[in-house]
Amino acid sequence: MTHSVESRFIAIVSGALLALVAPLFTILLMLSHHESIATQKDRLEILLVANSQALGRPLWDLDDDSINQITGTLVADPAIYMVKVRDTFGQLDVTQTTGSDVSDDTSSITRDIIYKNLDGETKVGTITVFFQNLGLFTSLSRIELAFISIFTLAILTIFGAAIIGNRLMIMKPLLRLTAAIEATRRLGSRHHVDWRSSDEMGRLAKSFNEMQIQLEREEQEIKKAHQRTTEIYNRTPAMLFSLDPADRVAAVSDYWVEATGYQRNQVLGHSFADLIFSEDRVRFVLRKHNEATTNGMAGSAELTIRFQCSDGRLMDVLISEKALSVEDGHHRSEGLSVMTDVTELRRSEQRNRVQAISDHLTGLFNRQGFESILDEKILEADENGTELACLFIDLDRFKIINDNLGHAAGDAVLKEFVERLKSMLTPLDSASRLGGDEFAILLAGPMTESRATRVCDEICAIFDTPFDALGNSVRLSASIGLALYPTHAKTASELLQNSDMAMYSRKRAGKNGAQMFDPAIMNKARERAEIEQDIEQALDENWLEAHFQPIQKLATGETVGFEALMRLNHPRKGILSPAAIINVAEENGTIGRIGNVILEHSIRNLAKVSQLPGLESAYVAVNFSAMQFEPGLPTRIAGLLYRHNIVPGRLVVEITEAVLMHDDPQIRAVLNAIRQLGCRIALDDFGTGYSSLSYLNRFPVDIVKIDQSFTHSIRDDVTEISHRSRMLVEGISAISHKMNCVVIAEGIETAEQEAMLKEMGVDCGQGYLFARPQAVSTLMAAFQQQNNQITAKVGT
Repeated sequence: MTHSVESRFIAIVSGALLALVAPLFTILLMLSHHESIATQKDRLEILLVANSQALGRPLWDLDDDSINQITGTLVADPAIYMVKVRDTFGQLDVTQTTGSDVSDDTSSITRDIIYKNLDGETKVGTITVFFQNLGLFTSLSRIELAFISIFTLAILTIFGAAIIGNRLMIMKPLLRLTAAIEATRRLGSRHHVDWRSSDEMGRLAKSFNEMQIQLEREEQEIKKAHQRTTEIYNRTPAMLFSLDPADRVAAVSDYWVEATGYQRNQVLGHSFADLIFSEDRVRFVLRKHNEATTNGMAGSAELTIRFQCSDGRLMDVLISEKALSVEDGHHRSEGLSVMTDVTELRRSEQRNRVQAISDHLTGLFNRQGFESILDEKILEADENGTELACLFIDLDRFKIINDNLGHAAGDAVLKEFVERLKSMLTPLDSASRLGGDEFAILLAGPMTESRATRVCDEICAIFDTPFDALGNSVRLSASIGLALYPTHAKTASELLQNSDMAMYSRKRAGKNGAQMFDPAIMNKARERAEIEQDIEQALDENWLEAHFQPIQKLATGETVGFEALMRLNHPRKGILSPAAIINVAEENGTIGRIGNVILEHSIRNLAKVSQLPGLESAYVAVNFSAMQFEPGLPTRIAGLLYRHNIVPGRLVVEITEAVLMHDDPQIRAVLNAIRQLGCRIALDDFGTGYSSLSYLNRFPVDIVKIDQSFTHSIRDDVTEISHRSRMLVEGISAISHKMNCVVIAEGIETAEQEAMLKEMGVDCGQGYLFARPQAVSTLMAAFQQQNNQITAKVGT
């Protein structure tokens, strides 16, 4: 003990000294170190500035001798171990070292070497000096070392004085008191310490004696407490009871007797299991075994059972049991248990469970409840050998109601839809609101498939009558997916998933109707997932390319520009269909990223093509999606054009009517900004869909591209169609020219089409007659070969 107390004292004093002295010592070292480093760096900076000026003329003249002489002077400095001088053009690289070994803790400083001539200041190279960093202790001066030595001696003196004082003033009286306490321990718990003094040791001895007196009083209190415990057990307002090792009732509290209606003499000594509802007795008997298996400990248990009262009523009770060891000479073990009436709590839990699996708005099952019912129904169908039908319903255009009329109106429509839906269902069916405007119906019973088809027709029919959205009459439709178990699915999740896929297939096909699941839908979903994966990989691994298709003047045959067409060059699958990729990209939102990549590739490829004779002023037309028209697009275009030295007039932004038809103010502003930048705007596929001549008036259009369907139909076998197509092409051409727009015909495949379009006044054309879309390297090789042939003919 002496060693322990004294060691703690020494540890405390040492810790205090370390906490005080170590930071001060560290601060001193750091301040000295930082001051030395700053001094060294200032000196090196001065050397660098002076020598970089001296090296200006030699480095300009590539004078090796002068440079070596100057760098040799720098290396002679004791702080510098290496100097490197390099000129800007990489023609001269001089390195001077001390030749001695250096440590790994080094640093370097680099400065530009400037040569002043008649044209002004010119950077001719750089100079870098490498030097060893100063260590913490190597930076100390003699005075600082002396100060540290004196300070350390003073600390050791104080430490020794504290140890001696502790031994004389504290340890000696403490050892005497310890001896007295040890005697107390050996002779009995009632031994008092005979010690008299007015200091802290005396007060400690007095407190020990008072503690012994208090222990005597507490023994008497324990005896009284035992009597009170027995009284509390019987009078506490809780159903307490005790069981012996054989689960016989050993004791019950008064409150237990009052709550159950039994008399003590009726239950004492009887098996407690006889008082439990017959269906729960086995669980009670096995409770200790189950608890030990679950928690790894025996002697405690907790379970909820149904208890049968004396009047025959059943009461849900929670029994918490704890095994107690009672030593009364027989070493028997009893269990103390608390029985709590949880009847009302169980009813509340049941109500909460119903609420947890129900939709608060419609009262139908929610997704969690429907998935639970689906599992149960599938088990029943497997046992009975029957079928199930799952209908996945999604309301079309429901979001418009919430956006325009508010969510309260949307909720009213949903509740009215559910009321109409309930009249079609039987007690064997289950309906659920999965979320938002998505619903699922599970049909069971005989002739499931035919009944499911009929229910789909009935659901579609209920939308013939408008819905009341808080005083507003609205019309809706629904897309329904239908899947059968076990025909289309083997599990509950697969059945719900396949009906969901069938619904989306119906939505993509035009909405407003029902679609039976078909394995082809799964194949399309896999293909779509594969395309999405290909798109992500293409964006990450740079598989996207911009292929060029030439655009020629019909009058002269001169190539005036190119249309950039997106191609995904898969390393394993080759060139993938751009139409499928664009469709998926527009749905999942990646079209904007793809468009940005193609824009950059197109401008870069145009810069390459511009190197060929005759194509110095050719333009490139790039197709843009509506998702690309963000406020930062004009800035991005300007940056790309500047980077590749392309004037804005050589970039044509191609847009379709889908970009213009909603007249988005942001798109209009971005188009105007691009137009002001100097780029041109082309209206693609003009004459199809909802094309309107008002687009030419309301938007800054420079080029009109006639859709290839008109190009093909001007030579249609049906004379009337051919005549009308020619009239339309002539009309579009005439109106576009009046609007100062260039007219380009797409899809020219024959010389006859080319001649007729030229006669109709069309300015330019593109199509397989001239060239197919191809990689820029292939295109350049073809133009180069064509130019070589022309040159050879001219030379001949």
